[in-house]
Amino acid sequence: MCRNIRPLHNFAPEATSQEVHDAALQYVRKVSGMTKPSQANTEAFDRAVAEISHVTEHLLAELVTSAPPKDREVEREKARARTAKRFPETAAS
Repeated sequence: MCRNIRPLHNFAPEATSQEVHDAALQYVRKVSGMTKPSQANTEAFDRAVAEISHVTEHLLAELVTSAPPKDREVEREKARARTAKRFPETAAS
């Protein structure tokens, strides 16, 4: 999975449309193998991003959980701690 695609479910506040779009864009970039499509592929690329965003928003709206919502800042700190553990030389900078 792309490193830049983050879980979007069960956060307070809920994921924004921009966050969903960014995740869809990363997904399409990954599966297509291109960061920026050529002019010939732009329409298909943009349509795929829009459709995946749409479906993802529906998915997030329909998912249910009994777990309490996660705090974005707490999750961000956990990710920083994992990164520091994996790459100690980066954390020292």
